[in-house]
Amino acid sequence: MSIARRALFWAALLLLAVVAAMALVPGIIAPADPLQTDVRAALQAPSATHWFGTDQSGRDVFARVVHGAARSVGIGLLATGLALIVGLILGSLSGIAPRPVDAVAMRVNDVLMAFPEFLVALVVVAILGPGPGNVAVAVTIAAVPVYVRFARVQTRTLVLAEHVEAARILGVPRAQAFTRHVIPGVLGSLSVLATIGIGSSILAVAGLSFLGLGPTEPVPEWGLMLSGGRNVLGTAWWIAVFPGIAITVTVIAATIVGRTLRARAEGRTS
Repeated sequence: MSIARRALFWAALLLLAVVAAMALVPGIIAPADPLQTDVRAALQAPSATHWFGTDQSGRDVFARVVHGAARSVGIGLLATGLALIVGLILGSLSGIAPRPVDAVAMRVNDVLMAFPEFLVALVVVAILGPGPGNVAVAVTIAAVPVYVRFARVQTRTLVLAEHVEAARILGVPRAQAFTRHVIPGVLGSLSVLATIGIGSSILAVAGLSFLGLGPTEPVPEWGLMLSGGRNVLGTAWWIAVFPGIAITVTVIAATIVGRTLRARAEGRTS
């Protein structure tokens, strides 16, 4: 890996660490109450008192961006984790299933993969209804097909690996060899893929919240804040710009880290 790529990787990792701190200990980074309103201080531009300015209700935008990380990133991480688990189970089972069953499962999976993930998530939320929990479920369902496909390929590859064949020759039961030697390898590969998927999940969560399908006011959440500031961009640009920057930086950083880890896992150094 070149020096520039290595520096980019560590910078992205540092940014993700900052976002993680915002999500875990928001009160330390931004002591101000993100729900405290002050009509007299409404729509104030960024200053030493309010670093990111204030919104229409006089709430501190910096505090809301910091406290909003817990929901935006948290829902994205939850959806990615659930998609990884479901994809691991379905994909690995498809990889060892009889050929007709595998063929049908993959055709259904291909149909789902033909649609953009955000569109699938939008349809699921339309069916289940708005809310943070339903958003997490929707993003999970939208992301699962990618993990299923990847897990199925990895399973079929590892089942034929030499160490798995050796375990069978030594008398290890087929199910035990599968759970001990195949599943851990598939899980390791999926974990690397999930680092890239985290960014996509966060972006999908923010998009659904922007459309009013996620958390509702006055809860601080990046997509919801972006939506709340879109009508006053001409007079109070900071309300939407700073949450937008938070989303963009987090997604880009997660993608850089994920792609770098995937390149290392595949043995590529460039």
